[in-house]
Amino acid sequence: MSCIFCRIIKGEIPCLKLFESEKTLAFLDIGPLSKGHALVIPKFHGAKLADIPDEHLTEILPTLKKLVVASGATDYNILQNNGTIAHQQVHHVHFHMIPKPNETEGLGVQWPATQGDMEALKALAEQMKAKM
Repeated sequence: MSCIFCRIIKGEIPCLKLFESEKTLAFLDIGPLSKGHALVIPKFHGAKLADIPDEHLTEILPTLKKLVVASGATDYNILQNNGTIAHQQVHHVHFHMIPKPNETEGLGVQWPATQGDMEALKALAEQMKAKM
């Protein structure tokens, strides 16, 4: 059996569709964190971002931007999780657009403040650049 998002794409499960193209589907989240919380998914199935061919990702950011404008949000989060320990619940790549209208609605995030070791960061940057 295919994943829930693949079933939504096929029309087997209804959704509150906002936008659809050949490569992308956007719809309202049925468990919203705030008014206008929506998902954008590539129609190509892949569990993690690196599993999706680049040509199937070209419409994702423009679609997210359309959702932001349509929602009227001035403050919002764009979220994309990869893997269970990174809080991914549906293992089909998806992006959340979550309006943040006030301190209590929307995504609650506490970003831990850290200070990196600049020499270690420089070495890591070189390692990563060599693999790109």
